[in-house]
Amino acid sequence: MTTTVLPPYDDVVARYEPVIGLETHVELGTNTKMFCGCPTEFGAEPNTQVCPVCLGLPGSLPVPNRAAIEATIRIGLALNCSIAEWCRFARKNYFYPDMPKNFQTSQYDEPLCVDGYLDVEVDGEMVRIGIERVHLEEDTGKTLHVGGATGRIHGATESLVDYNRAGIPLVEIVTKPIPGTGAKAPLVARAYVTELRDIIRSLNVSDVRMEQGSLRCDVNTSLMPAGGTEWGTRTETKNVNSLRSVERAVRAEMIRQASVLDGGGRILQETRHFQEDTGDTRPGRSKEEATDYRYFPEPDLVPMAPDPAWVAELKAALPEPPRVHRKRLQDEWGLTDLDMQSVVNAGAVELIEATIAAGATAAGARKWWLGELARRANEEGIELSAVGATPAQVAELQQLVDEGKLNDKLARSVLEGVVAGEGSPREIMTARGLEVVSDTGALTTAVDEAIAANPDVAAKIRDGKVAAAGALVGAVMKATRGQADAKTVRELILSRLGVEG
Repeated sequence: MTTTVLPPYDDVVARYEPVIGLETHVELGTNTKMFCGCPTEFGAEPNTQVCPVCLGLPGSLPVPNRAAIEATIRIGLALNCSIAEWCRFARKNYFYPDMPKNFQTSQYDEPLCVDGYLDVEVDGEMVRIGIERVHLEEDTGKTLHVGGATGRIHGATESLVDYNRAGIPLVEIVTKPIPGTGAKAPLVARAYVTELRDIIRSLNVSDVRMEQGSLRCDVNTSLMPAGGTEWGTRTETKNVNSLRSVERAVRAEMIRQASVLDGGGRILQETRHFQEDTGDTRPGRSKEEATDYRYFPEPDLVPMAPDPAWVAELKAALPEPPRVHRKRLQDEWGLTDLDMQSVVNAGAVELIEATIAAGATAAGARKWWLGELARRANEEGIELSAVGATPAQVAELQQLVDEGKLNDKLARSVLEGVVAGEGSPREIMTARGLEVVSDTGALTTAVDEAIAANPDVAAKIRDGKVAAAGALVGAVMKATRGQADAKTVRELILSRLGVEG
């Protein structure tokens, strides 16, 4: 068995120029499906949200969902796209077990929104990413392969199909090729998906929860020799489902392709799958061209011609762009550009904003989300929003600290219980007996014992070296397992020794 030696990343970007492209699918948060009245609730019993239309049974006819069309136009406008005066749906033909109709109703050469752009900030530099198209289609069903070790069809003993998702409105946002990003290509990809997610969330048209598949990203990557002009063959890493994985997938594919090219091989145009556990990509299937899908106009749906006055009305009602929103928050929170970038990179903007709205100060909210909770998220390789604490819980935790009922050490223990699902911070503090002890009567015995055990330190304090009191405070804190109020302990020590300070 031979082992492939992968080149270092710095070596890859010194010899090759990456070109990336991103195709993002967003499930819209409409109450009903794209072409029928079936509900779209996530997590329902399998195959309970289906009807003849979304199953494509003979005689059934689709009716477009106006809310989905409006949401798609708003996304296009937010991405600076032109809105088509006339467009239509097409049938995209391919066979998959999760496709009950054997075709997907989508848009082909006449999409709803075209030719836009999105500016993203990477390491203090603005990168403009061209948007080729934003089109509307329907989602497929979902397959589950069981009996194997990987959850994939290879090695599975049986496959199950759930058509609840089939027919849910799906928006596909396709970028133009993005050359010239060099070593920052993985960061640019992550920044783009992050900004896109924030925009869509601000429009309130989708929950964009990547862990539930309502936002999924296909990452296209190719390499060409540095200084070259002809782009290399691209691969498409499918359905990457976290911001961190988008960055890792681009980086891993750049390294893999460089390894193949270094060995005299050629890159196959294919789909690939990102492996969360190993951080590399594995082959999927050869990549089809558009002609393989045998597109043709959907005969059961009339073309769409959005009223320009309606489009203008939607444009005028767009919310504040997230980038502008963040700048306003930065000013309100009093952060430097570097500090705000740390907040953005951690995916903590909305979490901190919600924590402040729940009653915490900006400094308190930022401390917990960028400190203890970010550390836990990094250790577990998950998004910060999925770490197990809510903004309301963090605000309550900080309130207990501000009230003097918890110090930082005890608060971290309480937060540990919050993440573990033990209840609210106040409930955990009470259940674990973690509240700071401020009662002087209860602390006096511990103070007297510390003075008796450290006569040399006590003598220094009596001689006027008040700073030495810190040693006795530490002894009392140790004896009380960190539950004593340090300020009260210090006052007691000085009082018992007859010293002012």
